[in-house]
Amino acid sequence: MAALGQIRKKGAFLVIVIGLALFAFVAEEAFRSCETTRNQSRQQVAEINGKKISVQDFQALVDEYSEVVKMSSGRDNLSDEELTSIKDQIWQTLLQEELLKAETEKLGLKVTDEELQNVISEGKNPMLMNTPFVNNETGRFDYSALQKFISEYKKMDRNVNPQMTEQYDKIYKYWQFVEKTMRSQILSGKYQGLLAHCFISNPVSAKQNFNNKNEESDIQLAAFPYTSVSEKDAKIDDSDIKKKYTELKEAFKMPVETRDIKYVAYKVTASAADRKAIKADIDSVAKTLAAVEDPSEAVRKANSSVAYLGVPVTSKAFPTDIAAKIDSLSTGAFVGPFENTADNTVNIIKVLSKQELPDSIEYRAIQVGAETLEACRTKADSITKALREGADFEAIAKKYQQTGAKNWLLTNQYEYSPSMDKDTRSYINTLNTSAINEIVNLEFTSSNVILQVTDRRNMVTKYDAAIVKRTYDFSKETYSAAYNKFSQMVSASTDLASLEANAKKFGFTVQTENSIANSNHVVASLKQTRETLKWLFGAKEGQVSPLYECGNNDNLLVCVLTKVHPEGYASFEDVKEQLKVMALNDKKAEVIMKKIEGVKNINEAKAKGGVVSDLNQVTFNAPAFIASTGAAEPALSGAVAGTAKGKFSSHAVKGNSGVYLFQVKNKKQNGAKFDAKAEEKECAQKAMQSAGRFMNDLLMNAKIKDNRYLFF
Repeated sequence: MAALGQIRKKGAFLVIVIGLALFAFVAEEAFRSCETTRNQSRQQVAEINGKKISVQDFQALVDEYSEVVKMSSGRDNLSDEELTSIKDQIWQTLLQEELLKAETEKLGLKVTDEELQNVISEGKNPMLMNTPFVNNETGRFDYSALQKFISEYKKMDRNVNPQMTEQYDKIYKYWQFVEKTMRSQILSGKYQGLLAHCFISNPVSAKQNFNNKNEESDIQLAAFPYTSVSEKDAKIDDSDIKKKYTELKEAFKMPVETRDIKYVAYKVTASAADRKAIKADIDSVAKTLAAVEDPSEAVRKANSSVAYLGVPVTSKAFPTDIAAKIDSLSTGAFVGPFENTADNTVNIIKVLSKQELPDSIEYRAIQVGAETLEACRTKADSITKALREGADFEAIAKKYQQTGAKNWLLTNQYEYSPSMDKDTRSYINTLNTSAINEIVNLEFTSSNVILQVTDRRNMVTKYDAAIVKRTYDFSKETYSAAYNKFSQMVSASTDLASLEANAKKFGFTVQTENSIANSNHVVASLKQTRETLKWLFGAKEGQVSPLYECGNNDNLLVCVLTKVHPEGYASFEDVKEQLKVMALNDKKAEVIMKKIEGVKNINEAKAKGGVVSDLNQVTFNAPAFIASTGAAEPALSGAVAGTAKGKFSSHAVKGNSGVYLFQVKNKKQNGAKFDAKAEEKECAQKAMQSAGRFMNDLLMNAKIKDNRYLFF
């Protein structure tokens, strides 16, 4: 009870303490929540109509599509440019899918599994022709081959043959990608078709479409070029330009924020001393290469950009300058060292062999493994003997949990490889040289493979050639000297004026780049400028950037942010000069129209200064080209189509480069026969094309945040 009394005495104090404790607890939770939100925001690559896309999800899509590209092209690696292109394609696909999803859900449109399977079984979708399930005999998609693969994939024991499992996994993931893409294509087609049917094609529109194309008018034209009016007779001020701005404002709508910069970029190149040293090194390599039988080590030590694979490849696998020379060379030829100024390299070519070999090889294989290498060799010998004595290849393969199915090896699947190990080299050379149906027991470092070539097609010329291609690179000393000079300029520049002054002092040039969006991949047309782009969209007007090392580690860059153009409509000042010409032409048109007011025929028009000429075969569908003004004039074509034969133009026509009056001398059909069904079909196709542009409208109305530049 005494304790209870003490608590009651300090009740007010305890309320305050407890209140503060509760506040601290709530504040801590709020802080944690805010921090979590900030962390999520930092990992957000984009937002499309409220849907947040994390960098992890985006990267997963990039990885998925990269594997698809590598598999379809038969390559293990992709260049930086290819990866950038893939990221752009993924972004466009995401946009389309999310925007289309919102629209189709409102309408109840969807693609059922049954619909998708019907399209696949028909085998006519173009995507199916890029799958491994195309029959090489018929050149068509083989639905039964797909079904067989899926059945085998689901039944296979994933622990028996890891290499085969990995290959099947890749093919299955590729097929899943194809299905997903086809489903999206079908849904888009449904939506587009629905839109297209909102446009009605009928006999009246068909007849009008026919006349627009085939009714030709011969006219006598009087042209009054805007250049015939001096600027002192057509004075304009800001009010005239602002009027034009209001008239054309929608044309200046900017969907994203852009920024303008002034920059100095310097590319470091090899000095005379650098070039001399590299040339001496390659001269030494040439002597070694000419003497050795295996060129692998010599090519590697030469730092050649072209790897020596040790397998015959076509000339297409070599750089274009090398390919142009090698076609005329024979076995044993040795050329070089020679320089190529186009790519700044010194080169050597040594042709070890030149042979006619198949471009496509059909084969089947059984992989043999065992606990020990000796047991592996013994098992392989046993299998080889059985096959040579007539045993069924597929039956033996299935005994070892493999299919023994026939596959095709194409030259382009390996000839662009950046490197090749000894086992792969042996594998490809064996396939290239084995006789049809010959059973070959191929020994690898830790296993065996039983091979049988079943068909060879399309004999082409292949080369086993050692290529040395060495760039004249700058030395560390040369780069250091250039960096120090550039750095001095940057450190002395605090604003645009000082940068321009210092650039001139140090012998550099200040350049301009405008309208840079955060979706750009490069700044100043230089590679590896993502950090510069991140700085640019966090900087303020007038701010000078740090010094950036970019390009292929051979460029130095500094920028000044000169102008920020917010999302929305371009400001009047930004487009004033562009509109000034248009406003001036409007004023000149007024002067000309006032001058020719009341003109009733060509002679009167000529008397007023009109340039008279004959213009034939004017149709509504094609803009008339006027030689005297040097411009195409759609408005004139429309006015001529609406004027009867023998009539003079009812009003002056204001065009892009002048004002026009005309007399219609003749109207005739060009001899084409009217086909109502064909014309209605053409009208329907035009409607379909118009409907096909629906995605642009969805994009313009969408709420999109694109933060890709922060991550990629």
